Amino acid sequence: MEIRQLRAFVAIAETKTFTAGARRVNVTQAAISMQIRQLEEEVGLPLFTRTPRRAILTEAGERLLERARKILREHDAALEELAELAGAEYGRLRIGSSSSSFATEDLPEILQELKKKFPQASISVFSGTSEVLTEKLLNGEIDVAFVSLPIENPNIQTELLYSDEIVAIASPLHPFAKRRVISAAELANEPLILGEKGGNTRRMIDEFFMQVGVKPNVIMELSRQTAINRMVEKNMGLGIAGLKSVAKEVAKGRLVTLFIEGSEMNWELGLAQLRGSYSSPIANEFKELCKRVFVEKEKELVAFERE
Repeated sequence: MEIRQLRAFVAIAETKTFTAGARRVNVTQAAISMQIRQLEEEVGLPLFTRTPRRAILTEAGERLLERARKILREHDAALEELAELAGAEYGRLRIGSSSSSFATEDLPEILQELKKKFPQASISVFSGTSEVLTEKLLNGEIDVAFVSLPIENPNIQTELLYSDEIVAIASPLHPFAKRRVISAAELANEPLILGEKGGNTRRMIDEFFMQVGVKPNVIMELSRQTAINRMVEKNMGLGIAGLKSVAKEVAKGRLVTLFIEGSEMNWELGLAQLRGSYSSPIANEFKELCKRVFVEKEKELVAFERE
């Protein structure tokens, strides 16, 4: 049974004639007659008794009528719900974030703007490492995620939002505070406070130390970069962070940065989605808001550095 056939059947049943039914569904009388013949052939029973003036429902037609009405109601309701998802109020968005600083500083502003356009939307946020969020994307548990790049999975597509050079950070009280550069060996010998394993940034740092043949002295692993920065401020060890991300702490004299000799590490934040998946209107709006926010962040940083 096709929806158009059921719609034609109900139209004839309610208007009592093929001519009026055809006008209701906006087809010719010949077309509606063919649809009913096809429907009768499929069910194997006549649905109408044709008379010169009226089309009278048979017993089979009477039984089908209520079911046909129910099917059409459900069909129309489904289309209305899907239309709402494409509209300016409704939608669902499940977001993952591997960056605690982004979730704290930038995401609230983005979600506030998103809610203005989609006031009835269902929005949820999950945190985790890039590895964990990639699994959630693959399992259909979230729609989009902020992850450290690269994501080496052919089923995940990513878009770069932000890039930052990786440097060592130290307290202004540290003996190395007056220096501009630190070697990998010197850095590895210092007490290090790093991010937790499982994230791309930590993996990149571990791979760097492995490549240069030194074993880092990691004394603490924390999930949030802000916590690492505070520990380093207290001179409890050296840390590793993005140069841009600590610019304000450096300007206030709370931290100093040291370039790591031989390092070409860059922290890159990107938006990840399941490759080939449907991107809803609310997801598209969210991505555009994110791009605008990060463009503004770059502008603010340039202005800050000029002051």
